[in-house]
Amino acid sequence: MKTKTKRAPKMIPYSRQTLEASDVAAVVKTLKSDWLTQGPKVAEFEKKLAETCGARFAVAVSSGTAALHLACLALGVQSGDEVITTPNTFAASANCVVYCGGKPVFADIDPHTFNLSPQAFEEAISPKTKGVIPVHFAGLPCEMKKIHETAKKRGLFVLEDGSHALGARYWSEGRWVQVGSCAHADACVFSFHPVKGITTGEGGAITTNNAALYERLVLLRTHGITKSPAQFHHRELAFWGDGLVSGWYYEMQELGFNYRIPDVLCALGLNQLKRLGKFIRARRAIAAYYDKTLAGERALELPKEPKGYESAYHLYVIRLRLERLTAGRAQIFDALRHEGLGVQVHYIPVHYQPYYRHRGYKPGLCPNAEAYYERVISIPVFPGLTPALRKQVVARLCRVLRRYEA
Repeated sequence: MKTKTKRAPKMIPYSRQTLEASDVAAVVKTLKSDWLTQGPKVAEFEKKLAETCGARFAVAVSSGTAALHLACLALGVQSGDEVITTPNTFAASANCVVYCGGKPVFADIDPHTFNLSPQAFEEAISPKTKGVIPVHFAGLPCEMKKIHETAKKRGLFVLEDGSHALGARYWSEGRWVQVGSCAHADACVFSFHPVKGITTGEGGAITTNNAALYERLVLLRTHGITKSPAQFHHRELAFWGDGLVSGWYYEMQELGFNYRIPDVLCALGLNQLKRLGKFIRARRAIAAYYDKTLAGERALELPKEPKGYESAYHLYVIRLRLERLTAGRAQIFDALRHEGLGVQVHYIPVHYQPYYRHRGYKPGLCPNAEAYYERVISIPVFPGLTPALRKQVVARLCRVLRRYEA
């Protein structure tokens, strides 16, 4: 007689895109139009994103990494410059500095928020420091007022990495400040990867209130080329007869990149932006459910949202109290995957990566970030996580914890 094999439970990912019929319709409509690449939807998306964030300008690009790279270039990072950032982030937040010939300097995190510590940032400043890239980890805004005040006293730029935090906000000087408004920064970058707050498939953007910075970002996005007569250097080549511009004429004024985003992806982004508020409410509701249902778990520490901050909850990160478990983090992680939870770890400290180790960065550099890394696991949080699935996440997580309780 054949024995039945137990089926593995269906995997619940830690995050995924949330698409509706209207998203598909918006993309199809643009596919059927005259534009696929740089067309009217790019400008519409940029305008809507700037309005959503409360910034003067937005520049849409091909990815969050492209946004970081262009922002560093436009802010003047070059060989010999140091830029301070957090090790608790994706590699791109540091790599963008290296792309420009600069050196990333990792300052430690606050052990409660997991964001860049304002004190550690101040202590890391040297005569070579050009700027700082605070990362709003998991969607929780950094202490931007403190960071900005320190930076401006020392003549440093502030570039927010808001890849996790579109829709997040914090209370400052008697008002709510939206991430991306650049109230305490020169610029802010976003990512629109499928697991982020909204998606364009792949894509990113930079917001700023600085007109000169905006113009340079637009130039660098497209090979350093301009077709704007007002910006031409060689007017004797551009104009003929009665001041008419030659229709074919353009100028490459800097060494830029092809970091353009297609019109069709911006059509998706525009439609997604309409539901940003709904997405944030869903993520915050899921976080509140976890806060309540997991509060009594002895082997867990849950994330805390400080007063005056509203996280976008791109991630919900639990910390294991390993002293109360008979297994290590790796075994717990594998057991959760076996239970059908697509858990993840965010992040391996950037200075642990071989590329950076070979350049002199060593363990022990950021003790808080390293201690945090040893016991964290990200559990599922995304707008499509239904109440039934939330219960499944908690049930599967608790089943594993019970198995390994000390």
